[in-house]
Amino acid sequence: MRNDPMTTSSLNPIPLCVVCSETVTVEFEAQCMTCGATYHLQQRNDIPGKDCGQVWIDEEHLGLVFTCDTCLAPEPVASNLDDVLDLDEAAGLLALSTGELARLAQSGAVRHRRTSSGILLFMRRDLFEMPTGSQQ
Repeated sequence: MRNDPMTTSSLNPIPLCVVCSETVTVEFEAQCMTCGATYHLQQRNDIPGKDCGQVWIDEEHLGLVFTCDTCLAPEPVASNLDDVLDLDEAAGLLALSTGELARLAQSGAVRHRRTSSGILLFMRRDLFEMPTGSQQ
């Protein structure tokens, strides 16, 4: 759950929109039911404003659902090709023999993928999350 960004004034904290980082006035304030943060929501027709989220009626629970744009469309997890290692690279990174790392992968001690041609591939983060007892 994300923290709601607030200004540093302890006397009168002014909420900031989690989507656009601008201040949110009472007329446009809404709380996201997914992350709990404040966001802009145009709730009146007589005042111009902006929407940084949505509200809709949940037909199952017969209530309003408030959600910010950040939770509605989360950014994809960044992945870099440098984070994908083959068996030789991964074994070198961990200072293991390729045979030992292949056995660890087969036993399920480390997450891996096998290509259609049989090559073992590892994500760098999975190698560092491997139990330390498995590296010996």
